[in-house]
Amino acid sequence: MPEGGEAAARQFYGGHLGLREITKPEWLRGRGGLWFDAGGLHLHVSVEKERFGPDRQRHFGLGCGDLENLKVRLRAAGVRIEDGPPAPWKRFFTYDPFGNRIEIHQPRGLRA
Repeated sequence: MPEGGEAAARQFYGGHLGLREITKPEWLRGRGGLWFDAGGLHLHVSVEKERFGPDRQRHFGLGCGDLENLKVRLRAAGVRIEDGPPAPWKRFFTYDPFGNRIEIHQPRGLRA
């Protein structure tokens, strides 16, 4: 994320995705950015001073037990959603306010 993007990150990751923000260690707080709990894993949203545009393939995935409900809520909030190429599991892609691509998938959600 760019410098000063913490409010947008909190709204997206905490508000829209429902992840709990966790406190960064004191010695790292001066760098900016935020950390979130993603089901027992830490998701670090770091400040990047030089960025050369979004990357269409690089992404990370998060599991969601109620995929369709989250998709509806994100669309209602005006968040960009893409179905992506066909896959054997239920999923969609979204983008955070900084252009980072995120795959949201349903654990054990293989398509019939």
